[in-house]
Amino acid sequence: MFARLSGILAAAWMMTLFFIPCANGEKPDIFVSIVPQQYFVEKIAGEHVRVHVMVPPGSSPHTYEPKPGQMRTIAKAAAYFSIGVTFEDAWLDKIRSASPDMKMIHTDRGVKKREINEGHGHGHGHGHDHGPSDPHIWLSPPLVMLQARNILEGLVMIDPENRKEYQDNYQAFIREIAELDIFLQNRLTPGTRFMVYHPSWGYFADAYGLVQIPIELEGKAPKARQMQEVIRHAREKNIDSILVQPQFSTRDAETIAREIDGKTVIADPLAANWSYNLKAVAELFDAR
Repeated sequence: MFARLSGILAAAWMMTLFFIPCANGEKPDIFVSIVPQQYFVEKIAGEHVRVHVMVPPGSSPHTYEPKPGQMRTIAKAAAYFSIGVTFEDAWLDKIRSASPDMKMIHTDRGVKKREINEGHGHGHGHGHDHGPSDPHIWLSPPLVMLQARNILEGLVMIDPENRKEYQDNYQAFIREIAELDIFLQNRLTPGTRFMVYHPSWGYFADAYGLVQIPIELEGKAPKARQMQEVIRHAREKNIDSILVQPQFSTRDAETIAREIDGKTVIADPLAANWSYNLKAVAELFDAR
């Protein structure tokens, strides 16, 4: 376990030496893309920054379009902490141009991305070798350790006066992540198969030896033949529950659940209390 954590930390970069002071001693405004990032940044920054979330609760980071008011606020922001979610592909350049002095911190730097449908676990068939990368890196505690290091570097860059507190908070957050990782390793059983509508939990599955079986593939609802295939697979593997999330329609998942005499269970990958949420999701596996 400790060798695993040491390897993750060893992959992080040295702290940058380029600093930008905060104007007039005011708290810098920081933008993040999704709610879990707010948890990460506030764990490390404490009360020294104001964190704004671009994608509000209930919205999908795959299709979100920033509101005019958000773009006006971004023009005064000190930094934007990106994470690689889909809406950033279309909007990061516009966000950067709204404030040329704003620092863009890529919190997914150094994270090896998986394919969104990698290890899908049943035979949909894709007809190609490579698919889009999976953006849900915040659902793997080991990968959040890398993201935390990038966040620390970004905070020190824009507010060097509070470097010591940021470093102390970062160390405390790393301990929290390590404790969560141990909890999840002890709670989850490698080889467990679970069915989801949208394939958000691939990195979580990879971290703990689970098998994610998605219903939706490549952002598309399943066709009738694919629905039957999913139902057959669920029956063969004695899967009786399907994880769904508030940001997507549950209609197809509910249809499959009825066919297998099962149920749908909400597991929100964008929940605000990140650590508690991952523990709650792990406990869903015990209740299945």
